[in-house]
Amino acid sequence: MASQTIRTVARLVALPEKVDELKSVLVGLIEPTRKEAGCIKYELLQNNADPTDFTFVEEWESDALLDTHLGSEHIQAAIGKLDGLVAVAPEIRRYSLLA
Repeated sequence: MASQTIRTVARLVALPEKVDELKSVLVGLIEPTRKEAGCIKYELLQNNADPTDFTFVEEWESDALLDTHLGSEHIQAAIGKLDGLVAVAPEIRRYSLLA
């Protein structure tokens, strides 16, 4: 059986007055992340009904490469900017494709 990719859903909720600032930080992650080894898909979504709600939908070749991404310089820099921009701590969930 071939090894499965890892699917990740990461959700961030902006403080209502900080939507544009958080969006800027998150959009800045797209280009460097898509260039990373193991990145298959990296999409940023914004909820149509609630503009404070952002979600990354990701696909990675392995858990190890996802872990490398999470420790990368651009991700760590972005994490350092979240204080005062988000209403709650980011939620990151890993999934395996079933069907």
